[in-house]
Amino acid sequence: MNPTDLAVYGNSWYAAKAESPPERASLAHDADVDVCVIGGGLAGLTAAREVARSGWSVAVLEAKRIAWNASGRNCGFVVPGYSEDIRRIVERVGLDHARELWALSEDGVEYMRATIRDEMPGVTPVDGWLDVSKTDNADELVPLVTLLGQELGAEIEGWSADRVRDLLRNPRYFHAIHYPKAFHIDPLAYALALAEIAEQAGVRIFENTPALQIDPAGVRKRIVTPQARLRAGHVVLAGNTHLGGLMPEISETLIPASSFVAVTRPLGEQLGDAIRYPGAVSEARWTDYHYRIVDEDRLMWAGGLTTWRDNPNAWTRHFKHAIAATFPQLGDVEFECLWSGVLGTALHKMPQLGEVSPGLWLASGFSGHGLNTTAMAGVLLARAILDGNDAWRLFSPFNLVWSGGALGRTVLQGAYWASRAKDGVEARLGPHREEWRRRRKASAAAPRAPVAPAVETETETAVHPAEPDPVDMPVATEAMPIEGETAPRQQ
Repeated sequence: MNPTDLAVYGNSWYAAKAESPPERASLAHDADVDVCVIGGGLAGLTAAREVARSGWSVAVLEAKRIAWNASGRNCGFVVPGYSEDIRRIVERVGLDHARELWALSEDGVEYMRATIRDEMPGVTPVDGWLDVSKTDNADELVPLVTLLGQELGAEIEGWSADRVRDLLRNPRYFHAIHYPKAFHIDPLAYALALAEIAEQAGVRIFENTPALQIDPAGVRKRIVTPQARLRAGHVVLAGNTHLGGLMPEISETLIPASSFVAVTRPLGEQLGDAIRYPGAVSEARWTDYHYRIVDEDRLMWAGGLTTWRDNPNAWTRHFKHAIAATFPQLGDVEFECLWSGVLGTALHKMPQLGEVSPGLWLASGFSGHGLNTTAMAGVLLARAILDGNDAWRLFSPFNLVWSGGALGRTVLQGAYWASRAKDGVEARLGPHREEWRRRRKASAAAPRAPVAPAVETETETAVHPAEPDPVDMPVATEAMPIEGETAPRQQ
């Protein structure tokens, strides 16, 4: 890309290796369409494309450039599920409802895979996602694997610590859940290709065209832009945290937060020795870190969250330290690119999806889990608009809730720091717990000498000495106790 486009797209690695996309004109004349989509990210483009494929007229209004923010800056993981833990979703809506929500999230993954396969030859998916644990908590893994695999029907594999460590050369990793049908991509390449095939379906995309006002009343909604007005029977709000003054009552239900991504300079063969798994890897679903190999010998590393400042360079030291702690064999890495993107998080960490008022639709709040869910949301809203399909109502329990303003930002930041600290402590304790369990198992398996039975005297009148207290009796065993444990006492 040229320097001007790089500045818009955040100086990301995706932008640095991409050609400058075609710059689309602003809306300069009044227009009348069936559907107006506000926001040219993944959710908006998917909804626009699916509606246009049925012959309806669609216009997309984008305030800047297509996929200029989170849609084109994320780490590219296309995985099932949501930002919210599936166990909490089950607690909130019940198992049957959660099963339907999970199936929709998988539909989003498959939609993207099919679209890439059939219409995006320039996008190359790499299969697999490994959700790794840094704590020795296998007791929690078994019920989660059971819930996902048996109750929800997810195609997953539970991996042992040995199998994980064979592919990810970090002795502090334990078990993992493997998702073989997940994959990772260049999200900017996908988004730009999605815009192209949407236009081929008949969508008109107007860049540098912010929506300034909207009148959602009546059958035909009216949208005001700097140079022209648009009328539409349906309006899809897909601007996420950037709706701002257009719909403040909606934008205030999201907490904007910045997350960060970096790509190293080429690391050579040592990267392949340290990371032998070609898919995507997550260490923690919410708190840090996520990584994958790109361009064969570069490491993409993502994580961090701040609700107050957006300075990618401030995370250079944090990322270097994290990589060195995870894969010290890589040495002191240097970054080629480091950038940020702003995501929108609702308090319940679930997508905001549905009909706000007659003909006014919302798709936002993907909370950092926005590739499969944006595809899912776009398809669901298109079906609702075209056919009256009401599958979007499955998200009704996760309604619009005020995010708390500045207080909400403070709470989210504090929750992130607390979770990160907790994860860090548990990760440091993990190897010690593993060693303690190993020693305990070895001690239990050690052979013990038999204890001779006591011989009773035949003289009834003999006077026996007082029986000693059991804790003072000697132990008859050939096995020495391991360090830190006491030998078993004779009873």
